[in-house]
Amino acid sequence: MQVSVETTSNIERRMTIGVPAQEIDQAVQKRLQETARTVRMNGFRPGKVPYKVVKRRFGESVRQEVVGEVMRDSYVKALEEKDVSPAGWPQFEPKTMEEGKDLEFVAIFEVLPEIELGDLSKVEVEKLVAEVTDKDIDKMIDNLRRQQATMKEVKRKSKNKDTVTIDFKGYVDGEAFEGGEAQDHRLELGSGQMIPGFEKGIVGAKTGEDIEIEVEFPEDYHNEELKGKPAKFEISVKKVEEPQLPELNEEFFKRFGIEADSEEAFREEVKKNMERELKQAMSAKVKNDVVDGLLESTELDVPQALVDQEIDRLRNDAVQRFGGQMDPQQLPKEIFQDQATRRVKTGLLFQEIVKVNDLKADDEKVDEKIREIASTYEQPEEVVTHFNSNPEQKAQIESVVLEDAVVDFVLDQAKVKEKKAKYDDVIQAAQQQQG
Repeated sequence: MQVSVETTSNIERRMTIGVPAQEIDQAVQKRLQETARTVRMNGFRPGKVPYKVVKRRFGESVRQEVVGEVMRDSYVKALEEKDVSPAGWPQFEPKTMEEGKDLEFVAIFEVLPEIELGDLSKVEVEKLVAEVTDKDIDKMIDNLRRQQATMKEVKRKSKNKDTVTIDFKGYVDGEAFEGGEAQDHRLELGSGQMIPGFEKGIVGAKTGEDIEIEVEFPEDYHNEELKGKPAKFEISVKKVEEPQLPELNEEFFKRFGIEADSEEAFREEVKKNMERELKQAMSAKVKNDVVDGLLESTELDVPQALVDQEIDRLRNDAVQRFGGQMDPQQLPKEIFQDQATRRVKTGLLFQEIVKVNDLKADDEKVDEKIREIASTYEQPEEVVTHFNSNPEQKAQIESVVLEDAVVDFVLDQAKVKEKKAKYDDVIQAAQQQQG
């Protein structure tokens, strides 16, 4: 077998492989002889079909089958011979396949890039510092109560947090516009569901009133024809309802999976959950800044084969989130391209930092992470035992801890600027990054 490798780009290789004709012909002959022993053809007894007849009938398809297998096997052997590690499966381009001639084909594939990390001291990270205050806890409990609220119709003027049922019709330049009309629309005042000024204009209106409000569409509105334009809305208020908040009692606490016999105990559990969420959000913000800094400071060619694999994972995740009722391949790959590319680049950079600096997943931190996860379950010790007895799931935790070690390594060299922030700001920042 003859092998030569050509470098066509930083990450693309063209491997030309030659296989002697004798090797192909012998494999084809052996396969045809096997076929002759089992094939059934009219006019011949089983196992008695002449070789020439079998070759005339099946020779072309068998040869194609054998050539395909030989190309795959030869490619694998050539990789070992040349000590090359591909980043994905190759594209084969046969050059000569005629019977009696040596087989020659080209395997085009990508390899992992050689990475030269940028100057980590130039990476800039903004570290948000926040704590959970009593005011944050009050707001969270109020939100939880409103999630469980029942509605009661009132005859007074409407105010923020009320829900109104309205009919409305909008006009721009004196003409009704598409999508600007609705009947029996339920709207919580102050929720920010509508364009600025719309909900505020309804505050103070009573059931049975017809009002007109003038507002302006935002400059970044999704409809190009309405961006920045003034509009008038005719609104009929059909009902005003106020939320009836549930009492803070054991029945209410249990709705959120919390066993507590007092409001103080409930507040303490809510605080623990908020602190855990805040810690995760602050860590996510720091990690995102570290990744941004690494990507900006290091030039990196990305094998498309790895990106395609990541796109398939993202497609499958998306389908599962929406109920799994469609073929993932129906989702256009373009909508996942940027996210997949970022993930692949991040993975390659993290792997390089781990390799160059011999980083390890600290056993104590792995145990700490497992216990942190287990603390969110009713039987934490059972969860700890489950992780420790399941090598695959424990390996996932070790991977997370190793990523944290990479982030800490970069932070030790990066320019880190701490910034005080509020709980809501940190949570919102983390949600925007996820989006």
